[in-house]
Amino acid sequence: MIRFLLKGLLRDRSRSLFPILVVIAGVSLTVLLHGWITGVIGDMVNSNANFSTGHVKIMTKAYAENEDQMPNDLALLGVDEILTDLRKRYPDMIWVNRIRFGGLLDIPDENRETKTHGPAMGLAVDLLSNKSPEIANLNIEKALVHGRLPEKPGEILISDDFATKLGVSPGESATLLSSTMYGSMAMQNYVIAGTVRFGVRPMDRGAMIVDISDAQLALDMSDASSEILGYLEDHIYDDAKAAEVAMRFNAEFAGSEDEFDPVMLTLREQKDLASYLDMASGMSGILVFVFVLAMSLVLWNAGLIGGLRRYGEVGVRLAIGENKGQVYRSMIYESALIGVIGSVIGTAIGLGISYLIQVKGFDFGSMMKSSTMMLSNVLRTQITSEAYYIGFLPGLFSTVLGTMLSGIGIYKRQTAQLFKELEV
Repeated sequence: MIRFLLKGLLRDRSRSLFPILVVIAGVSLTVLLHGWITGVIGDMVNSNANFSTGHVKIMTKAYAENEDQMPNDLALLGVDEILTDLRKRYPDMIWVNRIRFGGLLDIPDENRETKTHGPAMGLAVDLLSNKSPEIANLNIEKALVHGRLPEKPGEILISDDFATKLGVSPGESATLLSSTMYGSMAMQNYVIAGTVRFGVRPMDRGAMIVDISDAQLALDMSDASSEILGYLEDHIYDDAKAAEVAMRFNAEFAGSEDEFDPVMLTLREQKDLASYLDMASGMSGILVFVFVLAMSLVLWNAGLIGGLRRYGEVGVRLAIGENKGQVYRSMIYESALIGVIGSVIGTAIGLGISYLIQVKGFDFGSMMKSSTMMLSNVLRTQITSEAYYIGFLPGLFSTVLGTMLSGIGIYKRQTAQLFKELEV
C-alpha cells in the first residue's frame, strides 16, 4: 500500500508538490523558532546563574529584601563555617561565596592626582585559589581581552569598555573608593591586571572583578560575604531539584524571625525570572498550536481544491468496486505519507539553519545598550532533543487533519453524482 501511494505521489506531482512544500516550510519554521526560543531563554538562565543568581542563592533575610541596594551591612557572617556545612550536606553541588559592592574607581596621573574616575560595579570572587570554580563559572579566561588574569593579591580585572572610557590599560594603578561593612569610608589601591568583555551589557558597562580576600580586607568583611551561590550537578539548572534543596535548607529557619538568619532562594525566585521561565514553557506549545492551525487551514484548502480535481478519480474507483470508506482511508494514508516526507525534510532544514545560528549567533549588542538584563549580546539558537521531533506534530497532524476535513465533502457525495461528473 505504501509503495502504491508513493508511486502515485511521485507520478502526479500536482497533488503532492504543493502540500509537501507547505509542510516543509511550516516544519522548518517550527523547528527554527523552537530552537531560537530555547536558546534565548537558556542563555538568559545561564547568564543570570553565572553572574548573579546561581541555581540557588543564600543571603540574610534582610539582605534579600534590599538586594538591589547591595547592603553589605546586612551581609552573611561566619561564611567559612556555612560553606563547610553546605559542602558536607550537598556534596554534588558547587558552592561559592561572593561580595557585591559599588564604588568609585579613581585613576591617578603621574603626579598621583586624579586623572579620571567612574562608577564601578564591584564583584568579588575567588580568583587566586588553585581549585576555584569561579574562573569557569564566569568564563573569565575566554572573556579576557587585554593583559592577564590576577596572579597575586592587589590585582584586579575591569571591563574593557570601562577601561576604554577611563583611558586606562593593564599595568596601571587604580584606587577604589567605597564604604565598609560598618559604614565607614574604604580606600584601597589596586593594579589592573587585565580587561575583560563578557558580552553581557550590565557587566561590560562598568564591572570590576576583585579577589574575594582583597574585597574582605578593603571592605572590613572578614569571614563575611554578600551571598553564597550554589550550582547543581553538571551546571544544568533543574527547577525541581533547586526547589527541593531550598525547601530543606529553609526548613531549619522556618520559625525564626531574626533578619540576619540565612534564606535560600532558587533562580526562579529571583529577579522576576519566574515569569520568563513560565513564558518559555508555554511558548513552544503555543508555537506548535499556531502552526498546526495555520497549516491545517492551508492544507484543508489545498485538499478541497485537490478533491474537486479528483472527483473523476473517485468516481472511477467507486465504479470498480471500492467503497467510500476505502477511498477515504486511502486519501488519509496518502496525506500521512506527505506529512512524513515533508516533516523529515523540514526538520532537516530547520536543524541545519538552527545549527548555523547556534554557531554564528546574532549580535544584538547595539539594541541592548541600556538593558539591565543579564543576557548575552550575541543570541543563539539551541538544538535540543525536542527539536528532532517537535516539527512532526504540526507537519503530520495538519496534513492528516486537512485531508480529513476536505475528504468529508467527497465522502458525503452521492455515488450517482460522481458517476455523472465522470461522464462529463
